[in-house]
Amino acid sequence: MVGMQEELPADFGPHAYESAAYDGASGADAVLAGLDPEQRAVATALHGPVCVLAGAGTGKTRAITHRIAYGVRSGVYQPQQVLAVTFTARAAGEMRGRLRQLGAEGVQARTFHSAALRQLQYFWPRAIGGEVPRLLERKVQLVAEAAGRSGLRVQRTELRDLTSEIEWAKVTQIVPDDYPAAVAKTSREAPRDPAEIAKVYATYEQTKRDRGVIDFEDVLLLTAAILEDRPEIAERVRAQYRHFTVDEYQDVSPLQQRLLDRWTEGGASLCVVGDASQTIYSFTGATPDYLLNFRTRHPEATVVKLVRDYRSTPQVVHLANGLLAKARGQAAQHRLELISQREAGPEPVYLEYTDEPTEAESTAARIKALLGQGVRASEIAVLFRTNGQSEVYEQALADLGVSYQLKGAERFFERPEVRDAVMLLRGAARAGDDPLTDGAPDLAGQTRAVLATRGFTPEPPAGSGTVRERWESLAALVRLAEEFAAARAKAGLPTDLAAYVTELDARAAAQHAPAVEGVTLASLHAAKGLEWDAVFLVGLTEGTLPIIYAKTDEQVEEERRLLYVGVTRARVHLTLSWALSRSPGGRASRKPTRFLDGLRPGSGSAGPRAKGGKGGVEYGAERPAGRKARGPVKCRVCDRTLTEAVERKLRRCESCPSSMDEALYDQLRGWRMAQAREQAVPAYVIFTDATLMAIAEDVPRSERELALIPGVGAMKLDKYGAAVLSLCAGEPPTDSTTDQADEASDVPFAVDDDPVDVPGEFDELA
Repeated sequence: MVGMQEELPADFGPHAYESAAYDGASGADAVLAGLDPEQRAVATALHGPVCVLAGAGTGKTRAITHRIAYGVRSGVYQPQQVLAVTFTARAAGEMRGRLRQLGAEGVQARTFHSAALRQLQYFWPRAIGGEVPRLLERKVQLVAEAAGRSGLRVQRTELRDLTSEIEWAKVTQIVPDDYPAAVAKTSREAPRDPAEIAKVYATYEQTKRDRGVIDFEDVLLLTAAILEDRPEIAERVRAQYRHFTVDEYQDVSPLQQRLLDRWTEGGASLCVVGDASQTIYSFTGATPDYLLNFRTRHPEATVVKLVRDYRSTPQVVHLANGLLAKARGQAAQHRLELISQREAGPEPVYLEYTDEPTEAESTAARIKALLGQGVRASEIAVLFRTNGQSEVYEQALADLGVSYQLKGAERFFERPEVRDAVMLLRGAARAGDDPLTDGAPDLAGQTRAVLATRGFTPEPPAGSGTVRERWESLAALVRLAEEFAAARAKAGLPTDLAAYVTELDARAAAQHAPAVEGVTLASLHAAKGLEWDAVFLVGLTEGTLPIIYAKTDEQVEEERRLLYVGVTRARVHLTLSWALSRSPGGRASRKPTRFLDGLRPGSGSAGPRAKGGKGGVEYGAERPAGRKARGPVKCRVCDRTLTEAVERKLRRCESCPSSMDEALYDQLRGWRMAQAREQAVPAYVIFTDATLMAIAEDVPRSERELALIPGVGAMKLDKYGAAVLSLCAGEPPTDSTTDQADEASDVPFAVDDDPVDVPGEFDELA
């Protein structure tokens, strides 16, 4: 035992706090300064059990960090005997920083996995013997191997879903043999036959044992098992940690609760903090039951409710409360009615659009206006239900020169299915006579043939969100191939796979620019725990929110809570929008989400637009300056309604005669090439071929006429308009673009490196 103590890490072991010297209650009362009555009640409740029910924006982190600091500075807690547990390394790091500022250095703030891993590494030699098994940081490759060994052919797009199912089973403590019954009992939609998944699960576990590796769920399982099987080790841990605080307790899984029970046995003080109305991770195994039943398990517990909202204006809080007022289920019975502590602000704005591109462009224009009013880009967010919705907003912001960063989602060309697709297309282009593309006469057909091997089908799938998102990514590549081929054919340029792959490489390269401050694009799940001055909640239609595969009442209620999380991210400005159709000219068959019924003006009990500046639904909302309103576009030759992207840009049918000024087109392309070289960007960043063709076909004579051509947005009009009009007038281009050469010609992009904040997903040691 003595020998082992000499090897204890600095933050673990009885000796760790012996050198700490604190001057009793000196300065302790200063920690309580600035707390409201409820936060102060939390901070002074030093002996557990304590349950803090904290609504969004009510200062829960402030309350629990001040509680820990007050306990340390008053001498009630020894800092090394305190363990604060949360779900992400980012949250743990923030907590440690706050505790240091409050004079409570030495307190451990870690994720569940980080705390368990340190204990496992320390006690493994004594409890098991030998080296700790190697930690498997990524399961996907081993799951793929297990599927193969189980005799199953699994597409790459299914691997993430299979991996998620295995993780769910492990955190809910379901063994492979019991998995099919558990799926049936919980009405869970498995990505494929439960018996097949159970077989892969069992093979995966056996493969890990054969390789001598463990995964992140094993870290919790093994630590809990050691504490259960070895009483002397359990006593060592309980002697070390006497005070536990668990943040985001509504997201705890059965496996995490099992470990927490082992930690706190023997009289350790426990404080839990959570909000059942923010339970949005049940698909990972999280459950609010432990929070909601805490008083039942601990009848002597002190319960404090935090409802003073310091984040959002009364207008935003009113909408948030209204959302929960219509909720059902156990979590709804324990909802907290928030009370805003801020001054009044603008009413939430509700916007209805004809199609998704219009919604995205208008959102980008509103963001541009906020930037002009002094709101920082980093204080603005666009939040959507699925990552597949991001691309149209990336493009809309890029068109206006607004920098952005993606959080919890990958940029389009960074998505695994896109990288895989581009690799396959490159291989087919090199092969030349690839059998996959035999019989496909055009580029789009060849692209479809190649992508069919990765799950692309002519019609979208009806399944889970993951499958649909990946299909959308592949469909975008097919549409891009169609547009690229049409534009190249008109210019008399090659339209083969090699040329298309070169275009894809150029587009991908253009996205890798220096990381700068930008507007945040994020899924609603990834936005949990964050906040911004202005939030745009987009794509709020039935089938998207609630998501189409939310079948049961509880699944639908979780979707409502997801929208509640989105609403409560906003401090001041909140915009909620939806589009009636996906594409311009499409059938307006979509409906706004049911969750806004009775809340948005004109829907149910909300009645007409209220007096006194209340928000209302705006139809045909504002669009970027100089843009022609979307809708049915007619051919300027035969008056037929156009549907293809290139035809809409040219404003004529592909078969209708062209009036293009060939000499002007050549001049425009030469000028564009010079600009691209000078600014070190791909040529299409200046203008696409289709836009140059449209200019040469319908030669503009003024800025107003130039602005009407699709592809010429306000930013490009300001930057290149004078030069283009000079060329159209038969004059040399002006030097206006040269004067702007030092400006950022390409849109600055930034990728947030933080991992997705999914409870139970171990990202790094805290």
